[in-house]
Amino acid sequence: MSPIGTWQPFVHAETIKASQAAELKNRFRIDYMVDKLTLVIQRSYGSAPVVVVLPDGSKWYSNRHPQTVKWVDGLAADMIYIEKPMPGPWQLLGDITEGSTIQKISELDIDVEPFPQPLFQGERLKVTARLLGDNLTMRMPGLDFMVEWTAKFSSQHINGEDNFVTGTIIVGAYKDNGEDLDEVPDDGVFTGAKNLDQPTGHYTLNVTARNNLFEREYVMPFVLSEQPITVEMVPNNDPLKGIWQIQTSIDDTQVLLDQTHFLFELVGPAGLQMPITLQDLTSVDQILYLPKVSDFGSYRVKGTAVSTTIDGREIVLNLPEMFFNLIEPPTPGPTVEELALQAAEQAKVEEQQAKDDAIFWIVTVNLTLLLLGIVGLVVWRKRQTLAKAMAAAEKRLKENPAVEESATDQQPESIDLDDIDLTMPDEK
Repeated sequence: MSPIGTWQPFVHAETIKASQAAELKNRFRIDYMVDKLTLVIQRSYGSAPVVVVLPDGSKWYSNRHPQTVKWVDGLAADMIYIEKPMPGPWQLLGDITEGSTIQKISELDIDVEPFPQPLFQGERLKVTARLLGDNLTMRMPGLDFMVEWTAKFSSQHINGEDNFVTGTIIVGAYKDNGEDLDEVPDDGVFTGAKNLDQPTGHYTLNVTARNNLFEREYVMPFVLSEQPITVEMVPNNDPLKGIWQIQTSIDDTQVLLDQTHFLFELVGPAGLQMPITLQDLTSVDQILYLPKVSDFGSYRVKGTAVSTTIDGREIVLNLPEMFFNLIEPPTPGPTVEELALQAAEQAKVEEQQAKDDAIFWIVTVNLTLLLLGIVGLVVWRKRQTLAKAMAAAEKRLKENPAVEESATDQQPESIDLDDIDLTMPDEK
């Protein structure tokens, strides 16, 4: 196993001895007995892929090489697979890490940590895998970007099990980046966290490590069992009190009661996030009283259980989320006395309204009659004045016949009512 900071060509052959290859800086020799060769070359982060110089002086590049050559270039490494390499001295040109060494490898393989049994639904499981060369862990920066790991579950379709109709599902991957459950980046240990929130039953685990150069597979049958710890929200007969309870049940034939602990988080309105712990269990069935809540709205309880199986395996279980609602009670209706008082007030208002309406119509009718009377009086006075004016004109004509004859010989003139004095004569 080479330390971090080396580039490592790995040789694939049926029989390869250490004396069959030699190293001189970025040079190495391949003799005629090598049928297959895999070069894994570490270079400075972000540098360009190396250039491979063959014994005859010809050159290969990452984007220009024979079809028998497969090349994967990452941010800090190159992986090159060569069939029937040319015997003789080879050379690598590029920003290769100083102090590189060469190891001769007969084969590439993967080592996958098997799943423990029993394995429980919703369990937080940390498993590891390694890429091996001659049974030694390959370790170098950038290897995480050059190998793709995939983990799948395939149901065995056993009639009567919960996963009978479940097909093949991708449940995670393996990473060597120092994130999540992976402890150290680029240490050659790829760590995976599998999604075990799946239907229970018999499965087949399929782990694949691949890139354009190789593909390796690991297969393992296993059983996903029901959780030995269950939690359930107890129905609240008096939700107005704001107190809810959680019923916890533990199967002590599978886990140890005295090493089982609960951590819940109550999440509610107005940003409520309240941690709640339950330790020192005294019974396999126990009630946990949640803190009293007063804000109306929806609440949920997220939970985790840590325990130890009877065979000594430490486990962490993600428990199903639970929900409840604190609903604001309806406003109580008015009492009989309040209803009677409201009715009396309403009757008083209606009576006053009726009086106001009656006064309005009386005033309106009287004003209308008054206006009509005034208009009638004016019209009658006009008619009386017109009649008296016409009578006076007729009398003058009778008293002056000459004027009448002269008026007859002349073209009759139309009488304009505006010329008639309609004013009433003064009484003497």
